Amino acid sequence: MYHPRKNTFIFNFFSWYIEFIIKKDFSAFNYDQAEHKNDASVLLLANHFSWWDGFFIFYINKKLFKKQFHVLVNSDNYKKVGFLKYLGAFAPEKKGKDVMDTLNYAGELLNDPNNLVLVFPQGKLHSNHTKSVVFEKGVMQMINASQKKINIIFAATFVDYFAKRKPSANTYLQNWENEEYVSLQLLKSAYNKHYDQSLVKQTQITE
Repeated sequence: MYHPRKNTFIFNFFSWYIEFIIKKDFSAFNYDQAEHKNDASVLLLANHFSWWDGFFIFYINKKLFKKQFHVLVNSDNYKKVGFLKYLGAFAPEKKGKDVMDTLNYAGELLNDPNNLVLVFPQGKLHSNHTKSVVFEKGVMQMINASQKKINIIFAATFVDYFAKRKPSANTYLQNWENEEYVSLQLLKSAYNKHYDQSLVKQTQITE
């Protein structure tokens, strides 16, 4: 698998740059103050509709969760976007056993309360107008590979322009108080309930 790399200079530069471009390219970026336990890691599940998605969550982590940021990406993005590995990106190098090793690695990351792991359950980009979010099976492998002392945070992000030249982005966060037994179907159902409620809130915004 492809591991994250450490380079303090590159990380600090892009930490500044991501905040800069969000403020430059958006008229507003709003997010909820989700409650979470500081003595547990964060598994953050988010919808995936744009190039910006990982940067939005990176920014939220910097301001709110203040954890060590990690994100699961595919091998193409890991190799194509060279700086991602310095921001905590990791990826499977091949299919099969390497995918399982990568998911188990994510579970190990979740055993450290200082870590946040961002996962896009859809696995690939979908329209921001999709009515529901599909879940790949790998999410449960991560959870089961961990000690399960985790904050599971749902994030649903929507972008609208309204009357402005630049768009505004809203990320709706929820700390899911998970059951002792978690299944893929239960997780998917709970996330999509949050997604539906967030979409309703988004459509109620007027300017």
